[in-house]
Amino acid sequence: MNKNIEQLSAVQKKEMERQYALYANGVSEIIPALELKQKIAKSLLEKKPLKVKLGLDPSAPDVHIGHTVVLQKLKQFQQHGHMIQLIVGDFTGKIGDPTGKSAARKQLTDEEVKHNAQTYVEQFGKVLDMEKVELHYNSRWLSALNFEEVVRLAGSITVARLLERNDFSQRISAGKPISLHEFFYPLMQGYDSVVLESDIELGGTDQHFNVLMGRQLQEHYQKEKQAVILLPLLEGLDGVEKMSKSKGNYIGIQDEPNDMFGKTMSIPDELIAKYIDLATSFDLKKKTQLKIDLKCGKLHPRDAKVMIAENFVTMFHGRKPAEGAVHHFQQVFQHKKLPEEIPAVVWKKASEISVVDLIVELGLLPSKSEARKMIQNGGIKLNGEKVTNISLEIEIKNDTIIQVGKRKFLKLTL
Repeated sequence: MNKNIEQLSAVQKKEMERQYALYANGVSEIIPALELKQKIAKSLLEKKPLKVKLGLDPSAPDVHIGHTVVLQKLKQFQQHGHMIQLIVGDFTGKIGDPTGKSAARKQLTDEEVKHNAQTYVEQFGKVLDMEKVELHYNSRWLSALNFEEVVRLAGSITVARLLERNDFSQRISAGKPISLHEFFYPLMQGYDSVVLESDIELGGTDQHFNVLMGRQLQEHYQKEKQAVILLPLLEGLDGVEKMSKSKGNYIGIQDEPNDMFGKTMSIPDELIAKYIDLATSFDLKKKTQLKIDLKCGKLHPRDAKVMIAENFVTMFHGRKPAEGAVHHFQQVFQHKKLPEEIPAVVWKKASEISVVDLIVELGLLPSKSEARKMIQNGGIKLNGEKVTNISLEIEIKNDTIIQVGKRKFLKLTL
């Protein structure tokens, strides 16, 4: 395979370097970088697409922008004719990836796995052309292994190697139990690469151990080893923690257009360049120029976030909703006007109610304590007027408009 690059024509070498630069943009690590170039060269020489793998355990059904980082990278490969191998871990998902966990994960039922897998596939179609994706369920080959084959697979790695994982070593140091089945998770993920003869595997930096297992097992089974591309984890809107629905710092790809746009506008300024690189669908030339303009001050951070927000809404909802979201943002946030369209709720309860009770009753905030806190922080308005008294009693009139935070509006009709 080392001769592949040498055999390329000048035109093919230029194409190899162009593809490599695209795939390498924004990633944390390529293992090993030269092998990725060689694989691209081989693909060009043989006019044969590379097999690019992404494994997913359907542990939660909601996809957010953080998840799309790897999908955007897969899309780049797909646009160059390479084959995406999407592995739904319906078998491994019932065990659960121990990565980053201080205890064994709850094992999912067949029904939960099936439901979550279908939801993932539907949402991934917003980024990838699913008609050009090989969709695999790893139960097809993992369920077929007999016990002798499982023992042989286990014999391909030492316990000392498995204990190199921080997750496991930390749990042992803390006196926390590790179940034997958890040791098999990276082996099964690696065995997926053996069966599918993957050329490249993508994963987040937290998947370092798991994706390298694919290389080790391919070598053990005398297969050509896959190259590995590790992508950084995207911080959420708090600018600190990894984007996560449980932490509330996420932008969901199924968020309504105005919510998606508004959330994106709250990205911390120091993360703008990272969001441009990892999460947008801009081409490499535009990404590079935007980052240059941002750094030298030619592009204001607010304007950069508008571009990112519009790109997100376009990707996941379409051009028209994106234009509407831009208009909504300009009206509500820049010109301080009420939205042109406000959801209406028919109010059939008491005509007088405390503002705190009203907020909770309408489901605008989950608890009275949060409502009181929001009022104290100046985040509640009635008919455009800021509420300052947490004990305020109000009389509900037709077309009363309540605003919670920057993005939630409701109109009460009698």
